Amino acid sequence: MILNVSGRTDIVAFYSKWFINRYKIGYVDVRNPFYPQNISRIYFKDVDAILFCTKNPIPIIPYLKIIDKPIVFHITITPYHKDIEENVYNKKKIINSIKKLAKIIDNNYIYIRYDPIFINEKYNIDYHIKAFNKLCMLLNNYVKHIIISFIDEYKNVKLNYKYLKYKKITKQEIHILAKNFAEIAKKNNMSIQTCCEDELKEYGFITNACMSQELAYQLTNKKYKKWKSRPCNCVELVDIGAYNTCKHFCKYCYANYDEKKVKENVAKHDPNSSLLIGKLNKDDIIKVRK
Repeated sequence: MILNVSGRTDIVAFYSKWFINRYKIGYVDVRNPFYPQNISRIYFKDVDAILFCTKNPIPIIPYLKIIDKPIVFHITITPYHKDIEENVYNKKKIINSIKKLAKIIDNNYIYIRYDPIFINEKYNIDYHIKAFNKLCMLLNNYVKHIIISFIDEYKNVKLNYKYLKYKKITKQEIHILAKNFAEIAKKNNMSIQTCCEDELKEYGFITNACMSQELAYQLTNKKYKKWKSRPCNCVELVDIGAYNTCKHFCKYCYANYDEKKVKENVAKHDPNSSLLIGKLNKDDIIKVRK
């Protein structure tokens, strides 16, 4: 089993204390987002590796020495300001923390995500090229892999159009971005990758899964099946997060779709609970996930 910590929320940035508490105790409970009465209990002895997805790795770094599992980091750094990413931490400090992280774990397992890319009058093509170049220059010799993708029109993205004001990216604009991004990544000794956008191969992009079968085998020496419910080629991951719990409040987020609910859920968080949000109820059905 490979844990995703987490695609539903930023556990590393906001709930690292809870995660480490659960790791020390030996298990974590996860409420099914579609059938809330159903609880999956995951014992860390059954976990083969952990994928940390975050915009801010700083809170987890002091605890990495405790974790005796293979680790991969996906750290999202985008060029947007507070009008789009309301509560994202200071990016200069995040970049410095990545440099520190690269001295703790093998930097083959640190991936930067420049994701999602959208275009508007403020964040135009030139802006993205300059921002991407600066990011890669700062992380040269510390990071070997960078992943990009373009914005998807999730429900929350459409609701926040008045903030995002994104326009449809033309083929010509994609060509300009891809050509420049590929050259910048190469110049800074990084591979550049997309997940499902095959049309960028001609520019030198790798089309690969975020957690490929090859990477999973490299980490664990075990073979995993591809994730049937996803259109990508990732192996199946077990997410221990919860929707509507991320305090970054990014306007393009797919995992938050009700900011009022986020605040309500955050108020229910207990670092000592087995669940990320709230506590177990008497009528909950707990099943151990293998």
